[in-house]
Amino acid sequence: MAAVGVGRLRRAASALLLQSPRLPARELSAPARLYHKKVVDHYENPRNVGSLDKTSKNVGTGLVGAPACGDVMKLQIQVDDKGKIVDARFKTFGCGSAIASSSLATEWVKGKTVEEALTIKNTDIAKELCLPPVKLHCSMLAEDAIKAALADYKLKQEPKKGEAEKK
Repeated sequence: MAAVGVGRLRRAASALLLQSPRLPARELSAPARLYHKKVVDHYENPRNVGSLDKTSKNVGTGLVGAPACGDVMKLQIQVDDKGKIVDARFKTFGCGSAIASSSLATEWVKGKTVEEALTIKNTDIAKELCLPPVKLHCSMLAEDAIKAALADYKLKQEPKKGEAEKK
């Protein structure tokens, strides 16, 4: 008896689905419905995805995460001899807003000095991407990732204990 009921239910559901009007696939896209167009742009066309050589002295790596939502963000910067950020890369595991925040952050740090990059605030990222209040933590992660990458770079610039004693 149960098998007969399941079969009827499946047929009825199929009939309803076939009779209902279909929307174009673009209208059904979750990012397109739930996110601002700037977030969708960075999500669908992320800038600067990848990695730099973390062992290089002129590369700073920041790895941050938000335990509450599970987002993890790695952002790396490459700095030239004059202290200017010449490249930036990211890898992010998270929602569209986290990916967009990372992508925008890498665009913004390029061409800045290390000190100028420290002035990038999560509120600026959130404003640019038109993030809703429930997604502000994504822009905070991006700011934290920038600061962590800059701190790692600065740490690599300090002479090692053994090197300082030799001089």
